[in-house]
Amino acid sequence: MIKAAIFDMDGLLIDSEPIWTDAARRVMQRVNFTISDALKNQTTGLSIKLFLEYCHKIQPWNAPSFEELEQQILEYAHENILAHAVAMPGAIALVKNLKAQGLKLAVASASHMDLIEGVLKRLDIIDYFDTWHSGELEEFTKPHPAVYLTTATKLGLLPQECIAFEDSHAGLRSAHAAGMITISVPAMEVFDDTKFDMAHYKISSLEKFILSEMSGVPQNAVEN
Repeated sequence: MIKAAIFDMDGLLIDSEPIWTDAARRVMQRVNFTISDALKNQTTGLSIKLFLEYCHKIQPWNAPSFEELEQQILEYAHENILAHAVAMPGAIALVKNLKAQGLKLAVASASHMDLIEGVLKRLDIIDYFDTWHSGELEEFTKPHPAVYLTTATKLGLLPQECIAFEDSHAGLRSAHAAGMITISVPAMEVFDDTKFDMAHYKISSLEKFILSEMSGVPQNAVEN
């Protein structure tokens, strides 16, 4: 029986991925690194540390340090997300609906705890959530399952008692490895990518989610 819903945040609850991309592109100009759309799609959902490691393998640089670049990306993105980002379609209604149906709610994100809290306050839904957790507090973040496993523990539940909502492939892998029912909500430009087919359900928007139909292990169900 499903007892909780765990949400990713960036690109899932809040439309922040364009802001993260803009922040990364601005900062990476310092090392003459150009972020293509293909690379953006490949790295969506990764922590900034993993993103920088990915870029460094493609085109190494000596200075500035990973730490300095990460801090600049964080500062630019945090400021603009908390000032300008809006909820994804269906996100607030779904949060309220699932809470009304008696589920516990949580966020499991690669973003820092202060940003998670700031976003939930910005969307005025923080009181609906029982807990939230950052992959930054784990030894390994997404696509490793640790952030989801710890979130389930904080809820006092087993992973198989939780539904996980993710927009990125890295996040989907994380929730899938944790043993949760996975709901993939990919961006339109990557919706048809077969890598998202590992999800138990794939939907085009949170508006399409129906708890009574998407809370068990199916023969892979896909909504277009």
